[in-house]
Amino acid sequence: MKTFSGYAQKSCASAALCLLLIAGPGMAAEADTPIVAAVVPVAAGGAGLGVAMRSEQSLYLGGGTRHDFVPLYIYEGKRVFLEAYRIGLKFEPVPDARLDAFVAYRFEGYPYDRRPTSLAGMASRDPGVDLGIGYQQRKPWGTLFGELLTDAGSGSGGSELRLGYRYDLTLGGLQLQPQLSFAARDARLNNYYYGVRASEATATRPAYEPGGGVNVELGLAAAYRLSERWRLIAGLSAKRWDSGVRASPIVENRTQIAGQLGLAYDFSPTHEAWPEGRPLIVKVLYGKSSDCDVAQVMLLKCYSTNTVDQTRIAAVELGRPFIEGLNGWPLDFVGYVGLLQHKERGLQADSWQANAYMKAYYYGFPWSERVRTRLGFGVGVSYAGRVPYVEMRDQLARGRNSSRLLSYLDPSIDFSLGDLIGVKSMSETYVGLGVSHRSGIFGSSRLLGNVNGGSNYIYSYVEWRM
Repeated sequence: MKTFSGYAQKSCASAALCLLLIAGPGMAAEADTPIVAAVVPVAAGGAGLGVAMRSEQSLYLGGGTRHDFVPLYIYEGKRVFLEAYRIGLKFEPVPDARLDAFVAYRFEGYPYDRRPTSLAGMASRDPGVDLGIGYQQRKPWGTLFGELLTDAGSGSGGSELRLGYRYDLTLGGLQLQPQLSFAARDARLNNYYYGVRASEATATRPAYEPGGGVNVELGLAAAYRLSERWRLIAGLSAKRWDSGVRASPIVENRTQIAGQLGLAYDFSPTHEAWPEGRPLIVKVLYGKSSDCDVAQVMLLKCYSTNTVDQTRIAAVELGRPFIEGLNGWPLDFVGYVGLLQHKERGLQADSWQANAYMKAYYYGFPWSERVRTRLGFGVGVSYAGRVPYVEMRDQLARGRNSSRLLSYLDPSIDFSLGDLIGVKSMSETYVGLGVSHRSGIFGSSRLLGNVNGGSNYIYSYVEWRM
């Protein structure tokens, strides 16, 4: 097990690499908290990618059991951490303790794709954006953790306090993590998601307000080390909701069971995570929307940007190298975070988008000694302040939903500008072409709003090391 300072053993509230056993954003979500957390140890400065299959009993009456594909995107920086649903700052005020301040997406709301009859005629309950603080203290007998969240959007306006205890047990390559937690939710939060307004009442569905209450959850998570970097992860949990929520006419009065099984890959560097002199990478890009599929662009079968809307993007990204020359191969891994602006040309208001992803670069071409050439492929997550116009246009035409949170792909090809013009001091300056691609992974993931579709922008860029 990694040291606590590397934060390999933190609670699911802010884990270095945990199973994000949560329902998806948008109208697909049902429960907000991570039901089961399986920690995959990653060092400070590490990152991870993975996939998992999750099953959960719906809390809503007639909702049945939901099955979901869950993508996992994790980054653990020196002061910044990213999970698929939250981003924040971390501090270690005293040994074996950690304080977090974060923004998190609340994955709670009505299912849209298979809405049960118990919710027929009711106004949608949308997910929210929470501001939160979290703290945990590790002791020889286990870890105590807690966090306070409050809705910062225009949804419930409610708040929630979570407290819990976790114990980490290692048996060879197997790590077990039993956990007990309590969540105290105020009336505004419960009334919004599980209440029935007077205007929504029927003869069989009376108006109802569950009020505030406390939920109790018991879980067991496991991670098994298959190799140095591959982990098999699994978990099982049971949550007992407050009696006020269970008495709602749109809720099934039962203990909610969830389980998950998945696989994760740890990108943590084997060298020191944050050595002095580690270069900062800066990337500036500009692009246009394209109706080409990202696979067609990569195969050079389609590269047109002559769309009807002619929308554009501009972005600045910052990166840090994670692994250089993996196993002696011409293969590097770089982590990026970026802020992108959608220029919608009057079709809707311009908006901002945040991207975070891990990117692999291959440069083992015969001519790379003369002109270094890199093929890159990035995978991560993207959150848009407003659904981009091209996505909204295409999804409405197909009668499908959209989501602000989607997976992110970034394939590219570039060349060393210094090698091209014969200036050695610019050998680490690259010019190239890439694709900014958002998608919902073919509608297979509630985490991404069950979106089947997305958008593509073909862009040109300049990248250099500071």
